[in-house]
Amino acid sequence: MSEQYQPPKVWTWNKDEVSKFSNINRPIAGPTHEKTLPVGKHPLQLYSLGTPNGQKVTILLEELLELGISGAEYDAFIIRINEGDQFSSGFVGVNPNSKIPALLDNSATPPIRVFESGNILLYLAEKFGKFLPKDLAGRTETLNWLFWLQGSAPYLGGGFGHFYHYAPVKIEYAINRFTMEAKRQLDVLDRQLAEHRFIAGEEYTIADIAIFTWYGSLAQGGLYESAEFLDIKSYKHFQRWAADIASRPAVKRGRIVNRTWGDEQLAERHDASDFDGVLKS
Repeated sequence: MSEQYQPPKVWTWNKDEVSKFSNINRPIAGPTHEKTLPVGKHPLQLYSLGTPNGQKVTILLEELLELGISGAEYDAFIIRINEGDQFSSGFVGVNPNSKIPALLDNSATPPIRVFESGNILLYLAEKFGKFLPKDLAGRTETLNWLFWLQGSAPYLGGGFGHFYHYAPVKIEYAINRFTMEAKRQLDVLDRQLAEHRFIAGEEYTIADIAIFTWYGSLAQGGLYESAEFLDIKSYKHFQRWAADIASRPAVKRGRIVNRTWGDEQLAERHDASDFDGVLKS
């Protein structure tokens, strides 16, 4: 048995430690370099990456455009987090937390900055009056699940995903701890979807969009290479819902924006024609 780690009395940052996350994680905030963000032709300027959190916003924007809402046209610029783009002065000015996605709405004077993916979904749903029920009960149930996702996803990504897929050392206790929580969350979703077509009821909402980007990717085996380990196929109602959401044209488009890996990718999006020849199905 290896020697047990004993934490020091005061933790210090080892700046020389090299890992695939070296350019992402640091214990201080603020910019590391001066760089102005690019600005496109549309009022909505998105600075993001095609991760689950980034996909939330591009899927919603594509759903709004699918409804013919021209005001939802947007420019999506890529933020390469492995290269530290999120620590530029321009990005920190839009999101002081240095996390993607970040949105700047230039249709207002002065422009409105919006950060945190769940808040961006809420902002856009309220701005355009879509994908968020107007009645109190429906709105509240939708927000119940939106905030459920915002609280649950860190356990899935930073917890289960990190220790199962990314950590250089496989720690049984950590994997078991977060696998237990991931499967509990999947059971929560499966039970809810056994009684409802969509997460918050019979209406497709921002709650479905938010939850799909994380858990829908699990359902399709595309997140952390963990589908077999988590026995994803056993959650039948959840699988039905994920397949339904994945088939939506706007979801297919939104999932590939600001993505630079995989068979379908679109590093930046400035016009609907950018998808031409990119989507295979």
